[in-house]
Amino acid sequence: MSKPKVAIFDFACCEGCQLQIVNLEEEILDLIGAVDVVEWREAMSEKSHEYDIAIIEGSITRPEDKERLLLIRSRAKILIAIGACAVIGGINKLKNNFDLDDVRRCVYGDDASRPHLHTETTMAVDEVVEVDYKIYGCPVEAKEFATIIRALLIGKKPEIPEYPVCVECKAKGNPCLWEYDQLCLGPIIRAGCEARCPSAGARCIGCRGYVDNPNVDAAKDVIEKYGLNIDDLQSKMILFGSKQGVKL
Repeated sequence: MSKPKVAIFDFACCEGCQLQIVNLEEEILDLIGAVDVVEWREAMSEKSHEYDIAIIEGSITRPEDKERLLLIRSRAKILIAIGACAVIGGINKLKNNFDLDDVRRCVYGDDASRPHLHTETTMAVDEVVEVDYKIYGCPVEAKEFATIIRALLIGKKPEIPEYPVCVECKAKGNPCLWEYDQLCLGPIIRAGCEARCPSAGARCIGCRGYVDNPNVDAAKDVIEKYGLNIDDLQSKMILFGSKQGVKL
């Protein structure tokens, strides 16, 4: 019986999520042993034209990115977007708040008019093609990645959290950072990171994106309880939530 063919591709990103895959160390050997990795620029030069699972890191920022992504989608039975850039557009989506000509001039200076430096509005992968599964985070959680891939390999639908980070904080007994005047996004951001940042005393900055149907009323209650300003909270949502449409 042939092994499932898996390919990993990157678009506009820092490739940190792929490094998280490498960081699985011994566990990655077990995963690679269960599949046939047919394409992965970070680790190999071989290529294929069909995939059982295609894994995409990075946001879509150019016309040629769209064309390449459409081709990958046509060849893949299952397509997975990994990391904030692929799943929600990531920090790259901050560009969408500005005039694109100004963005090009800011980045490239006198070379901004060159055709190969053309850029478009940043999009998440699912704004271009259908995505079967999403693995959240910036970067992704290595263990969560491994768990989801293992589930797919045995034909099981992976369990992806649909509750906010606050649930994980409470389960770990963390003190609420709102008590320390930190504008934490935990009430509206998808869990699955084991509340990594709040557990280290840092507020949630929203890298996993908004939970489905976020409880906006609960977030407003928290703001009111601590006498803080809703405009300040919305300003904190811009880093990873730019142009995502969730308003408080």
